[in-house]
Amino acid sequence: MRYYATASTERVRDAMRADYLGQIITPAAGNRLEPWVDWIADNGIYSNAYPGDAGYLSWLASHSEMRARCRFAVAPDVVADHTRTLERSWPLLRPIRQIVGRVAICAQNGATPDDMPWDYLDAIFLAGIVECAPCSYVPELAELPAATCPHCSGPLAEWKIGEAAAAVTAEAKRRGKWVHMGRVNSADRIARARQMGVDSGDGTYLAYGPDINLIRLLEWLNPGDFRFMRAESSARLRPARSAQGGLFELPDPHTSQPAARRMEAA
Repeated sequence: MRYYATASTERVRDAMRADYLGQIITPAAGNRLEPWVDWIADNGIYSNAYPGDAGYLSWLASHSEMRARCRFAVAPDVVADHTRTLERSWPLLRPIRQIVGRVAICAQNGATPDDMPWDYLDAIFLAGIVECAPCSYVPELAELPAATCPHCSGPLAEWKIGEAAAAVTAEAKRRGKWVHMGRVNSADRIARARQMGVDSGDGTYLAYGPDINLIRLLEWLNPGDFRFMRAESSARLRPARSAQGGLFELPDPHTSQPAARRMEAA
């Protein structure tokens, strides 16, 4: 599964240049695109940072020279409301596709395989929030975080990993469309995305301790790959990693410098 991250540190950028990660950009982030790295564009609506339709198209146009590496750009959406998302996205599907080549629609709470404009999209972005599947209750955004349905007292679960999202994913794959899952920040979420047949994901996991969490994320994405094995309770693998340097060199917990550089400085 491909993972798209923010180019937050030099080590993360190294991972992108080595083709271990793709890059996600948003209008508000301001990060430049890394050379030769495949990328996706999010609209920033979930974080209340959408610049408006004209501003979004203008921002996408500023990256149009790199359109060959663009997996998709996300059309504007309405969080947790699929019907309104379709209405919101429709006018911009063609303009976005003309600018960057591929457009994605957010599949929100309420989406089904029968109400997606399949002929006018290139990718599905599994979005949405928690809901109660048995009684179709979806909380208001102001009520989040929420864990229990007020109607049946049942647990709320993320729409994007439920049966409805899995059905949308299956139909998308049958039609040859790319499927992306937003907010993928754990090994369990990666495993569920793989089980559903999702092609890629993104998240904020690398926003917190990116240089340390990068190795853990790469291990989740590449299970069984010895290059990303962690030895959190033992130091026996750390000298080998430090000798390699670069992407796989773990920072020394007692200093801001990697261990190998401290040895060189001594």
